[in-house]
Formats: sequence, structure tokens, C-alpha cells
Amino acid sequence: MKYVTTLLFAFLFVSCNDNSGDLTADEIVDKAIVNAGGDRYKNAEIDFTFRNRKYRSKRDGGKFSLERIMTDSTGNEIHDILDNEGLERYVNDSAVELADSLKTPIGNSVNSVHYFVHLPFGLNAPAANKKLIGKDSIGEREYYELKVTFSQNGGGTDHEDEYLYWIDTQTFKVDYLAYNFETNDGGIRFRKAYNPRIIKGIRFVDYQNYKYEDLSTPLSELDSLFEARELELLSVIETEDVEVTLGS
Repeated sequence: MKYVTTLLFAFLFVSCNDNSGDLTADEIVDKAIVNAGGDRYKNAEIDFTFRNRKYRSKRDGGKFSLERIMTDSTGNEIHDILDNEGLERYVNDSAVELADSLKTPIGNSVNSVHYFVHLPFGLNAPAANKKLIGKDSIGEREYYELKVTFSQNGGGTDHEDEYLYWIDTQTFKVDYLAYNFETNDGGIRFRKAYNPRIIKGIRFVDYQNYKYEDLSTPLSELDSLFEARELELLSVIETEDVEVTLGS
């Protein structure tokens, strides 16, 4: 009887351990967001510089404002503001009317920079569709491989792009990501996060940005190609002068 009881206890112990590791895609993303800043994102003003342009994001619950400030070749200050109401442009503090053909590419450009800087916060956007496709290892670390696509309704004009995130199974940090895109004849990118730092409780990283020429390659194969050194380093994505102001 003692032998049977011991076997039963061992079975229950293993079963409990197995179930505790069966996280859903939503649960993995939730843990990643908590690890990177959690609720601080929802009421924060974040200022930073990227490629000599100034950016600012403001969030107050469900309200948001994503800004970009730059100077054109003639010395004019261009200030773009993308918020819940749409896109506005100011030139030297004066509002200007944008052609409809310009609103989408300008808005996408502003949103894209903020999206990558704020990761993983944007992975819980209403239009984001998340799917856990498995686990894999890069180096000596084990990662969840999480595929993200965006619905046409609310996903923007680039909703057909696909993303893959490698999220550490122990720390829930997003250490690698990949995506494909259709614009400008299409492309594939793989990014490795580096230079992590915590500012007012929010985690920021920079990226080594790699490309691969074979556009038919599944994103899930890029980690192996990276380890085999078959990806080409295209650029370095550096976020500078980061400042965070937390709301109440």
C-alpha cells in the first residue's frame, strides 16, 4: 500500500508541474508586459531620440498620443501627432492640411518607431492575434516562439505583416524578434535585443537588425540561421536620451 501511495504522489507531483508550465499565448504576453513595466505603460509619458528625431508618447488609460519632431532640409520644424482622433501635422507650430495619400505612410512611420520602443506593450493591442507555436533554444536559453498577426479591422495598412517573438521561458524577456513586410518590394528582418536598461520601472532595449534575402523563409527558421551566422547585419537600432514621466 505504501508503494502504491508513493507512486500516486509522484504521479500527482509530475502532473502538477506539467500543468504549471502550460501557459497560453495570452498568459505569456501578460507576463512579458508585467516584466517590462506593466501598468506603468498605461499612464506614462516617454520621450526619446531616434536617428536625430525626437519622439514622445503620452498615455492616459485608453487615450494615447504618439509624436515625432524633426527638422527638414530648409530648417522648418515638423511636428507629427498621431492620437485617437487621427494624424495632425504642424510646421513651425502652424497646422497644415495633409493630402489623404500622405496620412497613412506618415502615420505608419510614426507608429512603427513607437511600437518597437514600447515592446512588448503593443502585443496586447485589440487587433493583435497571438499564437504559441512552440519552444526553441537560442544559445543556452529556452524561448517561447510566439507568432503575432494583426486583424484588418484596427490593424492598420500593414496588417498582413507577420511577427515572431522569442520570449525567455524563465524571465519572460523579449530577447529576439522577427517580421516580414510587403512594402517596398517586401523583406525579412531579425532583431537581437541588447543594452537593456530600466528607466522608472520600464524596460528599454536597442537592437541589432539583420536581414535575409530569401523572402520565402519561414520566420521560425531565422533563429537557426542567426546562430549559423547566415543573416546579414543591416543596421543598429538605438534609442537615445530616454526619459519617462509616470502619471498618477
